[in-house]
Amino acid sequence: MIQRPKGTKDLLPADTVKWQFIESKIKTVLENYAFNEIRVPVFEHTELFLRGVGETTDVVQKEMYTFKDKGDRSITLRPEGTAGVVRAYIENGMASLPSPIKLWYNITAYRYENVQKGRLREFHQIGAELIGTNNYMADAELITMANEIFRSLNIQDIKLEINSIGCPVCRAKYQEALKEYIGKNLDKYCSDCKNRFEKNPMRILDCKVENCKEYNKNAPVILDYLCEECKEHFEKVQETLQECNIKYEINPKIVRGLDYYTKTVFEFIDEEEGLTVLAGGRYDGLVKELEGQDTPAVGFALGMERLLELFDKYNENIEVKKPEIFVATIGEEANKYGTRLVQKLRAEGKYVVKDITGKGLNAQFKYANKIGAKYVITLGDDEIKNKVAKLKNMETGEEEEYNIE
Repeated sequence: MIQRPKGTKDLLPADTVKWQFIESKIKTVLENYAFNEIRVPVFEHTELFLRGVGETTDVVQKEMYTFKDKGDRSITLRPEGTAGVVRAYIENGMASLPSPIKLWYNITAYRYENVQKGRLREFHQIGAELIGTNNYMADAELITMANEIFRSLNIQDIKLEINSIGCPVCRAKYQEALKEYIGKNLDKYCSDCKNRFEKNPMRILDCKVENCKEYNKNAPVILDYLCEECKEHFEKVQETLQECNIKYEINPKIVRGLDYYTKTVFEFIDEEEGLTVLAGGRYDGLVKELEGQDTPAVGFALGMERLLELFDKYNENIEVKKPEIFVATIGEEANKYGTRLVQKLRAEGKYVVKDITGKGLNAQFKYANKIGAKYVITLGDDEIKNKVAKLKNMETGEEEEYNIE
């Protein structure tokens, strides 16, 4: 038997009904904040992610699904959503539209990584990008909107952590201090951290290897090196969150795994599992890096697989929608009439099922009961002739005759 590839998952009807409920709730929140949906390709030219995500990241170095197409072009399945959205923003001239631009997406993404709880190789993200303003209020609005998503889904025990990783100017000074600190023990760090040391030392702080985490405990803190502009920006983000009664903790070790971030970064974390469910931040240099106009932006993405696990903890099970009516027929004329009747009822917005297998009447009733139909209409040739139909309430067992029209 051919099985699904490792790191993928089949979403069966019992799963998709929950996904659709969650997606509809999130869509409502996003639209209430005036975000419009954008859809971008599943695959892009590899260069987009090399430049957009960053060559020193684990995503680019270890996790991307990259291949040559028949035109010998290097193509990559998208490992995240932001780079593709920014490419679409530039390519389609969206900078000429009223600013800021508010976009959201619902995508599958692909990373070749170790499969674990809530982390697959084909995974689903819902994200939002706010492009065209460097004002702190945009950061606060994105965080507030993310918080509202969790509230709308009745998800509790979720913790917000924030940090600022500064701008290129103050970050350069911080990286010097960080390299001086790490350099004293560099030979004791893992091979990945040694490779990151010259190009992107801040990524060392995000290392999950226990030995490296131990050596990072007393590392310099980026907040001590922020320039006045970045410090003021971060303080105003905090003040706005406080005004909105949104609780948060400052975590100076949040650096995020993608190179395009600047200033504010944030994560919403499941307190019980310690896993990040939603994460994002400001990325003021990405549009320019991808050859667009110098345009500030901020965004986030949430992982649907982890969100679904949290949703199940705090919400009752959502069942697959059941038919209002099942139409059972006996005889050829009744079958023809029943087919027309079903078409009419469906056109009126009713959820109706009719036998299409030629089963006997008892078997049709058993099937109607199994699929949870609320009512069964029984039509036979005599009913057609006499212009009556039997309607049975499957819950109470009561049956009545009605005029067939």
